[in-house]
Amino acid sequence: MNVYDAARMADVMAPHGYEATGQAEDADLIILNTCHIREKSAEKVYSELGRLRLLREERAANSGAPAGPMIAVGGCVAQAEGEELLRRAPFVDVAFGPQTYHRLPEMVERALRDGGGVGDTDFPVESKFDFLPEAVGNAGTAAFLTIQEGCDKFCSFCVVPYTRGSEYSRPVEDVLAEARGLVARGAREITLLGQNVNAYHGAALGSGPGGDWTLGRLVRSLAEIDGLSRIRYTTSHPRDMDDDLITAHGELPQLMPYLHLPVQSGSDRMLAAMNRGHDVAAYLRIIEKLRKARSDIALSSDFIVGHPGETDADFQDTMALISEVEFAQAYSFKFSRRPGTPGAVMPGQLTEDIKSDRLEKLHDILNRQQIAFNEKSIGHAVPVLFDRPGARPNQILGRSPHMQAVYVTCNTSRDMTAHLGNISDVRIIAARANSLAGSLLPMNDDKYPATEISETASV
Repeated sequence: MNVYDAARMADVMAPHGYEATGQAEDADLIILNTCHIREKSAEKVYSELGRLRLLREERAANSGAPAGPMIAVGGCVAQAEGEELLRRAPFVDVAFGPQTYHRLPEMVERALRDGGGVGDTDFPVESKFDFLPEAVGNAGTAAFLTIQEGCDKFCSFCVVPYTRGSEYSRPVEDVLAEARGLVARGAREITLLGQNVNAYHGAALGSGPGGDWTLGRLVRSLAEIDGLSRIRYTTSHPRDMDDDLITAHGELPQLMPYLHLPVQSGSDRMLAAMNRGHDVAAYLRIIEKLRKARSDIALSSDFIVGHPGETDADFQDTMALISEVEFAQAYSFKFSRRPGTPGAVMPGQLTEDIKSDRLEKLHDILNRQQIAFNEKSIGHAVPVLFDRPGARPNQILGRSPHMQAVYVTCNTSRDMTAHLGNISDVRIIAARANSLAGSLLPMNDDKYPATEISETASV
């Protein structure tokens, strides 16, 4: 979502004469788009600000101007720590939350006029999406599209309800229009974004009260867009995984067989302490339904170790759940005390040594499962959407339907250009923890067995 927001910030500033530059040294305005989900990510902001302060002072000294580039901090750190941010880093010109970046041009103008110190972390009544300009230029082969923001779940460890606000779903027509625009500008794959994306309940024209669309209905409509080959969505919550969406996984070839469905813990006691609103049995029932709807679906998850009160038995329950489900990929973290959350003041806080030990054990089993999943692809033909060149000559990179990074080396630069932006069949010849290596196959090649993926490949 921060990638999407950053691109929209660039769209907002473009009419005012700004364009993106690849080097901070060349910039007139540097924006840090920040995350507050863990303490480490928040502290990185202040570390980066220290580096940018030196850059600004150096540029000002070399040019003789009174100041170097303007510095702005946006996103969730600014939302949660706006006043503290400006106190700790008084050289920051603008601080703004994730719901106010549509007002960025006027904030920059005020900072230029008044010498900085501009902050805007209110939750506006109006939706920022109503004020964002239409995006222009190439959308890229794989694009992001925010359809939902905020969270009403209030998990004990999470700051999102406080930094992103309550759940909001964009109107159906706005989502469909932006999706069509992305496809017209070159997107073959769209990932739908939201803090609880499957809680989507967008209003549709003419639907009337109670006629909001669910994510399942939205995905079915998006699948009708000519030229949109792949649809993904993230991040999901188990409580919002309804039967219609599960059925869509089995009926729509455009909906990729990969789902990120965070569970956080395999212990019912910990799930209750986290205020997750479901138990392990409910999570496993969802997995069973998904695999019945689409047998080749791959699953990823999030896990938190060391939540206050977590015992060795609770941790072993998590390990047991991982062994039972077998995840294709997962993200795991140590519990981080976030100011203002219930978890920060809960009794039973664990030591860093205990959390680190458990995280290491968790990483070990998850990495082994990821490698095993990738190795199952060896020898199979997989349709890969190639979206970027690699680091080596004539190398291209893309994603399999299961979100695996795949790279191949083309014979010529002409072949490389022909495959970029297209879905091509690839025979997987090697597997690593985080990627697959393959060789391109000609069309209608029956020498190698195909995986159970009903997706049309084009070369």
